[in-house]
Amino acid sequence: MSARLQISRKNGAKAAPGRPPSEVREAPPIGVKLRHARKVKGMTLAELAEQVGISVSMLSKIERDQAVPSLHTLHSMVRVLETNIASLLAPPLTDDHVVSHPQDRPHISVSSVRPGHGVTLECLISDRATALMDANIHVIAVGGGSEGTIVHDGQEVGYVLEGDVELQVGEKMYVVKEGDSFFFPSNMPHGYRNIGATVARILWVNTPATF
Repeated sequence: MSARLQISRKNGAKAAPGRPPSEVREAPPIGVKLRHARKVKGMTLAELAEQVGISVSMLSKIERDQAVPSLHTLHSMVRVLETNIASLLAPPLTDDHVVSHPQDRPHISVSSVRPGHGVTLECLISDRATALMDANIHVIAVGGGSEGTIVHDGQEVGYVLEGDVELQVGEKMYVVKEGDSFFFPSNMPHGYRNIGATVARILWVNTPATF
């Protein structure tokens, strides 16, 4: 099983001898994705190695792509990390996924993926299947919000583009306005509500993807 993938552009252009071809893009090695999943779970190398049944040194080599795990070990790792082999071996992004235009971006009603009211997600990542993070603009109608709090693995950061929003993280309530930013671990109960008189918009990034 190869830990690296390569794709090339359709024009078939060749690079100059002795230089890496610019038209070839290498997928992130699976070690990068495994390390990302481990850190999202808040696990140390020793903790994951113990649960998988391999040595810390072997796990370190796998994460640095200096060793390729057996299929049995890989299955054990994705089970503990709550991911899957398909996402680790997903093909790399192509040039078609670099730029997205406003008129082309999908808009998802938050109520279709989790509890909420008056919130639309403008998706900023065009190839969500292979991304290690999720990024959306939360468009929140007056009085709209998450209708309660949610908890999950990961971390998130937000930047208020416009509007006044009441943000709850843990037991604390914050009022965030245009230009304010925030960051918190996703395992803290969190939610929000538009308390202003106009539509609010928040650039929100979380990892791993939760929608």
